[in-house]
Amino acid sequence: MSKRRDRVLGMDRNVTRRDFLNGCAIAVGASLVPTHSEWLHAFGAAEPDFDPKKNPNYYPPAKTGMRGSHDGSWEVAHAMRDGQTWPDPVDDKESYDLVVVGGGISGLASAYFFRKFAGANSKILILDNHDDFGGHAKRNEFKAGNRILLGYGGTQSLEAPHHYSKVAFGLLQELNIDVDRFHKYFDQSLYKSMNLKRATFFDKETFGKDVLLPGFGTHYLGLEYSQETLAKIPIAEPARQDLTRLQTTTVDYLAGLSPEEKRRKLIKTSYKDYLLEYVKVHPDVIKIFQTAPHGLYGVGIDAVSAWDCLEMDYPGFKGIQLQSSEDSPEQAEPYIFHFPDGNASVARLLVRSLVPGSAPGNTMEDIVTARMNYGRLDNPDSSIRIRLNSTVVRARHVGDPQSASEVEITYVRGGQAHKVKAAHCVLACWNMVIPYLCPEMSEKQKAALAYAVKIPLVYTNVQIRNWEAFQKLGLSSIYAPGGYFNGASLDFPVSIGEYHFPSKPEDSCVLHLLRTPCKPGLPAKDQYRAGRYELLSTPFDVFERNIRDQLGRMLAGGGFDSAGDIEAITVNRWPHGYAYEYNPLFEPLERPDSQRPCVIGRQPFGRIHVANSDADGHAYTNIAIDQGYRAVREITAGEKHATTSSGV
Repeated sequence: MSKRRDRVLGMDRNVTRRDFLNGCAIAVGASLVPTHSEWLHAFGAAEPDFDPKKNPNYYPPAKTGMRGSHDGSWEVAHAMRDGQTWPDPVDDKESYDLVVVGGGISGLASAYFFRKFAGANSKILILDNHDDFGGHAKRNEFKAGNRILLGYGGTQSLEAPHHYSKVAFGLLQELNIDVDRFHKYFDQSLYKSMNLKRATFFDKETFGKDVLLPGFGTHYLGLEYSQETLAKIPIAEPARQDLTRLQTTTVDYLAGLSPEEKRRKLIKTSYKDYLLEYVKVHPDVIKIFQTAPHGLYGVGIDAVSAWDCLEMDYPGFKGIQLQSSEDSPEQAEPYIFHFPDGNASVARLLVRSLVPGSAPGNTMEDIVTARMNYGRLDNPDSSIRIRLNSTVVRARHVGDPQSASEVEITYVRGGQAHKVKAAHCVLACWNMVIPYLCPEMSEKQKAALAYAVKIPLVYTNVQIRNWEAFQKLGLSSIYAPGGYFNGASLDFPVSIGEYHFPSKPEDSCVLHLLRTPCKPGLPAKDQYRAGRYELLSTPFDVFERNIRDQLGRMLAGGGFDSAGDIEAITVNRWPHGYAYEYNPLFEPLERPDSQRPCVIGRQPFGRIHVANSDADGHAYTNIAIDQGYRAVREITAGEKHATTSSGV
């Protein structure tokens, strides 16, 4: 793109605190990843202050630029993957009842449950490679004058919480989260009262010209177009006729098959193939639907089954007369259980419960605007400590795994390796990392842990000067099937406690943009691998340029000016995002639960246990909580067995 075009877009505007590391391309080759301190030195940077207690201004949620798996959080793990070792770690002379590797919701829940079962005086250390806790439950803060604007940089909402397990729902209650209050806090009528609707942006690169039309917006609802909109979609006339037929006719495209045969056929056929081979639509129709499932699956309709699309009410199934599953919990409850920072508030409530003095207040309302005291997280006087910027590279038993009484954990912080010991260890990190941390595990277990490939995605929050362009256009969200970003939407209108959603169009607000960098045509796992590489090799300015260009084009009719209206950008890059959920297109149709790789991988290994959403193959907060509970119950059951066996 030309320098003149960059100036028009506002690329010369200083709207973000672009860390010099975030604004440059980075090497991801196996032999090109130096140690963290070497990597910083190569760019002429001073070693950062890795101890928040010494820096009163340490406050990661307020950082903009590149976040998520930010630079500084992944380099040590990649070096470990590529064979680097740290043979002479400094002995911290610290011993704990439990060390948790990973400070996401599953890791924090593990610490919470362990303290509950083992006693209030239990000594627990939580180690995390990021500069903030919460894992994918990431909080993004912005300033608009004297007020704070919040965005979710990862885990979005409590989905159908009344259908959670007794354990997961009980934890919410113990944290003083009354989910029914969201019926009051989430303004379900705001956008409707302003006549704001969903829309689709057809871009010129994919469809020949830029056109913004009502219908089929984000949030995975309204997958049909009105006849008025159909007439204006820039596709070939035969495709327009096929799209009309797809939406309106009741033809059984699988006639002659029994209901069970239809179900199996749909499960093993992608929605793309179903449309092309059975419905026989024009290829232009595929361009409209290709990226529709990105937000849920991280891939397009070429890698999502027709059965899944039937259950999401995609068009083309009216005549099959095949009952889909009973209403899912997600369908049975409204999608309103959302803190302004997503489930980062759940993580913050857990931390406040675990670490005395880490945050003021005692309610679900006041945690939203509370300022965390990061200087208290790793307090030697606290029985539970959270140590950030610390990448674990080894977890090994001191002695034989079956009889050892301790686990030694090695982590790297500020370029220096350290080691601590614990009676037990919970690995609440990603499954794919664990074989490198525990090479003594059986090959079967390591293979099971390495089986899943996490789904890459980008959650971007853009602070804009006002949202008058959305009001003028009558929009709340936009689906962009051919765009760099899959869509853009006004944030959920939630006001809670002292936090008030910017409900007036003249207010500054946060837009949420989604990108899932998959590679259509490949098997799902290969698409995820390719997307991960893309994310790690894409500099911040590429994201920024695409944000400015796409928003400017989509909202041009509302008077939006990318150069003047964008005030801050936070790109939450997640090369390892959603947990891998078994895809029926590429997995056995039927497999006993005991043979699922996630079940094999999560088995206890001596005093080392596994707890994360990967351990159940579902990317949901309640799953992360349940798996933390399961890991802790394994520990306590083992302790009880050991005590009984010794005759005590």
